Parts: sequence; structure tokens; C-alpha cells
Amino acid sequence: MSEPSGPQQPADPLSGLAAHYPLSPEDPVRIGDYWLDSRLTATRAGMAFSAHEDDSDSVMVILLNAGAASDAAARARFSGEVNAMHIDTVVARGGEGQDDGRMGVRFRDESDDPIVAEHQPLAPWVAMAFDGTLRAVGEAERVLHAVDLELTAPLGKPSGPDYKLHWSDRTEHGTTRLWPLPWPGRSDRAGWISMLVSWLLMLLIAAVAVLLAILVFQNQPPVSPPPPIPSDGSGDPQSGEPTSGEPTEGESQSASPEESSGNEPPPSDDPSMMQPSGDESGPGDPSPNKKL
Repeated sequence: MSEPSGPQQPADPLSGLAAHYPLSPEDPVRIGDYWLDSRLTATRAGMAFSAHEDDSDSVMVILLNAGAASDAAARARFSGEVNAMHIDTVVARGGEGQDDGRMGVRFRDESDDPIVAEHQPLAPWVAMAFDGTLRAVGEAERVLHAVDLELTAPLGKPSGPDYKLHWSDRTEHGTTRLWPLPWPGRSDRAGWISMLVSWLLMLLIAAVAVLLAILVFQNQPPVSPPPPIPSDGSGDPQSGEPTSGEPTEGESQSASPEESSGNEPPPSDDPSMMQPSGDESGPGDPSPNKKL
């Protein structure tokens, strides 16, 4: 066998492919507009994920933990590292305090999502171009270590007790928001087909509810309104008794005012006109008995 003519160049250990780890139940399903696929690396300051946007290439998303996201100095160090990157490296960024600086043009606002006053601000995150190599994962670790200061050289000679960041024990994920919500048990986006199906399902349920209400109440007997309550001094309208102030049936057959106005004299209140004078007897009186 012939030996190689020249010396072999050592292989770059960072040129290999990055290791992907499965997501845990505590990991968010989506960060911003990116759906998470796998874990890449993690430090005390945050975690890096492999993610993708709808119909786009894979990216690497770095999300700060709850401890770093709650510290203004940590957020400022993270923002400074992102602003120092090349513009082609930063695909998108978001979260609290990430809308300024040289890379502010990559900021994606999520203010159109429903927000409750009790919700915490979104944790800072950045989506970087990802080629699947260990070098890209090493860049994520460099950014995270710049936030947690674990690999930062001290400015002077160390003395005194050990220094520890007050938030270093809060390693849970920072606040994220998922909207619109996916189907239960699914980790993909609820697209327009899913939204249309949900609306049609809601209309079907409403139509079935209306139909059941009609079937339940259509055989109910009609209910007559209650009889009117008679006023004071009036008779019962159903019994036929006249109310006060109304003429009776006999009075309605009496002469009209026109017939009684011209022929008969008006009645007088003088009692002498109603009694006979002397031997005269009044009309209708019996004749006197002469034998008495």
C-alpha cells in the first residue's frame, strides 16, 4: 500500500453534527413564531433549541431562564451579545427589552396576542441561523455564558467569599406565550383548516341546541293570559253585572232625551202639586165611600 504523500490535516472537532435531545414536558411548544423540535444545550442562563417556522428552514432559538429574564442586567448582557452579531446570523428576536439596538429591526412584536394584567413579561429570546453543526451550538453556549458570567474572567484578584448570582438557582424556562392554541396532544400550529373546522363544529353545536329547545317546547299547551283585575266600584265583566255609572237594560228602553224635552213639563219639587186639594182626588186614587 502506498502511503499518503502529505501530512493529514486534523479534523475540526466543531465541524461535526450537533446532538439533538428530546423535548421534556416542561419545555414550551413554541417560542414566538417558531415551533420547537429538540434540545441542543443549556446553561444556568437559558437553553438552546432546534426549531422551525412554518414552511421555513431550521433555526436555533435561545431562550433565557426565568432567573435571567427577571434581572435587568442579564437582559442587557443578552441584548448586547445579540446586537454584536452579524445581521445574517440573527433571524428574529423577541421578549422584554429586545426591541432596541442594532438588531432591533429583527424584533417581532407579540402584542396582538391576548394579554392579562397578571401575566409576566415575555422572556428574551433570539432565533439564529443554524446549520446543524457543533460550532453553532458552541456559539449558543458562548452567548449564554456571557449572560451567567460563568466563564468571564475576573477583573481583579479574587478575594473574599465566592460570588453567586441571585437568580442562578431559577433554572425554569422564562415566560412564553402560545397563540393560537394547538389541538390537545399536538405540537404543531393550528392552521386555517383547524380554525375553520372548529368554527363549523361550534355552529353545529349551536344548531343542535336550538333544535332541542324547539322539540322540548313545541308540545307545551298554550297558556291563556290571566283575567283583568276589575277596578274599585265596578262589576265583574265576566258575570255581566253593570258597572257603576252605566245604564241598565230597562233604563236603556226609556224615552230618549228628544222625546221628553218638548211635551212634558219638567218635574217640580213642590209637594202640593202631588197631593189632591179639597174633594178632588188625585189621579189613580180610589173613589171615596159616601156611606162613611
